Amino acid sequence: MGVSVESPAFNPGGNANEWLVVVVKIQITKYWKRVRSSFWFVPAAMAATAVGLAVVGVTVDETVTQWLAANWGWTFKMEAKGASAVLETIAGSMITVAGVVFSMTLVVLSLASFQLGPRLLTNFMRDTSTQVVLGTFIATFLYCLFVLRTIRHAENAAFVPHLSVTLGVVLAVASIGVLIYFIHHVSISIQANVIAARIGKELNEKVDHLFPLHIGEGARVPMDPPEASFFDEFNQDAQPVASGRDGYLQLIDGDALLALAIDEDLVVRLQRKPGNYIVAGCPLVLISPGNRVTDPLAKKVQSLFIMGHQRTSDQDIEFLVNQLVEMAVRALSPGVNDPFTAIASVDHLGSALCRLAARDMPSPYRYDSQDQLRLIVRADTYGELVDAAFDQIRQNSRSSAVVAIRLLDTIAGIARFVRRPEDRTTLLRHAKMIAGGAREDLPEGGDRRVAEARWRAVIESFDAPLNTGPCGDDGRTRRP
Repeated sequence: MGVSVESPAFNPGGNANEWLVVVVKIQITKYWKRVRSSFWFVPAAMAATAVGLAVVGVTVDETVTQWLAANWGWTFKMEAKGASAVLETIAGSMITVAGVVFSMTLVVLSLASFQLGPRLLTNFMRDTSTQVVLGTFIATFLYCLFVLRTIRHAENAAFVPHLSVTLGVVLAVASIGVLIYFIHHVSISIQANVIAARIGKELNEKVDHLFPLHIGEGARVPMDPPEASFFDEFNQDAQPVASGRDGYLQLIDGDALLALAIDEDLVVRLQRKPGNYIVAGCPLVLISPGNRVTDPLAKKVQSLFIMGHQRTSDQDIEFLVNQLVEMAVRALSPGVNDPFTAIASVDHLGSALCRLAARDMPSPYRYDSQDQLRLIVRADTYGELVDAAFDQIRQNSRSSAVVAIRLLDTIAGIARFVRRPEDRTTLLRHAKMIAGGAREDLPEGGDRRVAEARWRAVIESFDAPLNTGPCGDDGRTRRP
């Protein structure tokens, strides 16, 4: 979890209005995350825009038509009956196609849930392209419907909004192009390699965001742990603030929590991190001095923790790791037996772990501008992420030679980037278990010999000099 080491400009403890702004901001963030992963928001916004366009277009249609005729010589001769027929045809076609698109989307979601895992549905629901396609057909239908009702057929008071009808035809032509794009997009997006690549890209972006290069450079406050006696005193004096509801911890407003600790002269230690499931009544934080924990303070602290029914990737990098792991584990199941999807997942996990190995891990200790410890967070460690990435795949690939060998190759590649001794120990432990499982469970002697050779290559890679970047000094990837 990233929190600022600078004191925020607002004073959350001293001004009720400022604290209300903080709470409102958190709630807006919470609901925006939900809206972003829903199907209805973009289509609803496009439908509302279409209705507004129809109303405005019909209002100015006669004026603009007369101006075009007077200045450019453009005339429109479509009769009311013909205009109605055109709009009726477009509207009927668009609502039919919208139903087909919705049905195709449900089929894609069902296939993805069954073959790749239900946790990947969020990625499909957040797909802006699908939302825009569905919104295009609904918006065109509503536009034609609202323009259609303004056409008058009386001989002495006939009215045809020529420009609006023309725009309806343009929207219908554009919708055909959107339909062709949607068919192509669905056929591409359902491919396992594309899904793995999309999750891998998001995982790399989260690594760059949560673990930036040269983290802590320029900070004017210390990040070192306090003395051991501090924790003894803290544990004796601290009082908990419990969660008020059940759910997964999705987001923590670390800046506001740090500001609150500074304003109230507190030391706060987080007991949970994003991604953890929390039962109501279990502690969220421990606060020292404990005698300052009051009901108003507890409510302020609780308001900074966003809970939900499912995990999200906003501050929970392990959730993205688990998505790739789930793809690999399902692919290795006897009912699917797709080692190539598992290999793709391992490749993207390896890419993220290479990036992460070269980054400085953030300190769990946050100080104020006076070098006073204020916040102790529960940050992800490299070892925890390596365990999350490899444990289940290793356990399910003991009898798959190709996946076991790729795991060993991946670890050998990651070892070139690792700088911390404890990280090397973690990777070596996993490589040893993978090699041991291959010796015991691979039925063919040739496969066991290949796995043994890869295991020796892993050991050699730990002894090789570190790369200065992803491709070594000469721009070519070094091999063990």
